[in-house]
Amino acid sequence: MHKFIPFFAVAILLTGCAQNTDNGQQYFDQEFTQPLTQTKTINSNAFRDLNSFDAQAKQVLDNSPSMAAKYQELYQHLSEWALQSGDPADLERFGVQSAQMRGGDNKGNVLFTGYFSPVIELRHVPDQTYKYPVYGKPSCSSQCPTRAQIYDGALTGKGLELGYAANMIDPFLMEVQGSGFVHFGDDNSMQYFAYAGKNNRSYVSIGRILIERGLVERKDMSLKAIKQWVSENDEETVKELLEQNPSYVFFAPKDDLAVRGSAGIPLLPMAAVAGDRSWLPMGTPILAEVPLLNADGTWSGTHALRLLLVLDTGGAVKQNHLDLYHGMGERAGVQSGHYKHFGRVWKLGLENSVTANPWQLPKGKQ
Repeated sequence: MHKFIPFFAVAILLTGCAQNTDNGQQYFDQEFTQPLTQTKTINSNAFRDLNSFDAQAKQVLDNSPSMAAKYQELYQHLSEWALQSGDPADLERFGVQSAQMRGGDNKGNVLFTGYFSPVIELRHVPDQTYKYPVYGKPSCSSQCPTRAQIYDGALTGKGLELGYAANMIDPFLMEVQGSGFVHFGDDNSMQYFAYAGKNNRSYVSIGRILIERGLVERKDMSLKAIKQWVSENDEETVKELLEQNPSYVFFAPKDDLAVRGSAGIPLLPMAAVAGDRSWLPMGTPILAEVPLLNADGTWSGTHALRLLLVLDTGGAVKQNHLDLYHGMGERAGVQSGHYKHFGRVWKLGLENSVTANPWQLPKGKQ
């Protein structure tokens, strides 16, 4: 598994505030009793942004023969629909079937969070500034050291150091994302650090810890807020906070700079999502009304209709929760950090094919 849900992205329960729309919730006087409900016609007046689908679909077809065999015909029909119509009410005319996800409130409101690929600065050799190691995976299983033990030197001298950072928070945030890019300033080289495994310890959100300690208000929680708190505190204070999450992620350096999800497919910004593979198998196309946000992270009041591909997964991305890939770098990090909003989502399939009847789930998954 290559993907981890951002620590500040918390599933929001709608019970008790059914008509709240501050985060993009929509209400159409309907209740869903099934995880996926067959939809004959999709009616959406959201702004249509379908341009990134073909490029992401090509990455699937070029990189995965098994997914290409399953999805190529469906992707072709969707590409034709996007080119010739783009009206979701026309999908049936192109042989495309749809099933709406019920959302966490059974009213169709699916939670969108965001993730990105950070770029952090490392050095090959430690010095007085760049002294915090990033590690490859040790040969351990259930007895891997905790984060606190690793910080205290449990892996020192084992030849697992991949590079050294100037602070503790940058590698930590790369762990949360599950992978990232690194720039080595000593030789001006760039590598992609792919997920290589973890220490099999329970994950604890430091965002939640900051909220519980009264250090950051719940309404203000974001990646930016966490970085701000870190910048205002000394090394030992930051270390103590990070150690509250005993889980630790290890990396494997790659010269291929493509960002790949758990499906092994290069991800394109705003074209790929992480989802629950028991509901949305890897490669599944979805049509989504994705919430559009203002620069400060508040909901703009509108959604954009996008064709997305499920190409990643994660331990906290379950059922009515999708994680939208935003791209690489600090700007993508800020944008993805704001995402805790809702939109409607339809799983798509092609009639008379292996993807037909998208409303059906494997037995025992209902």
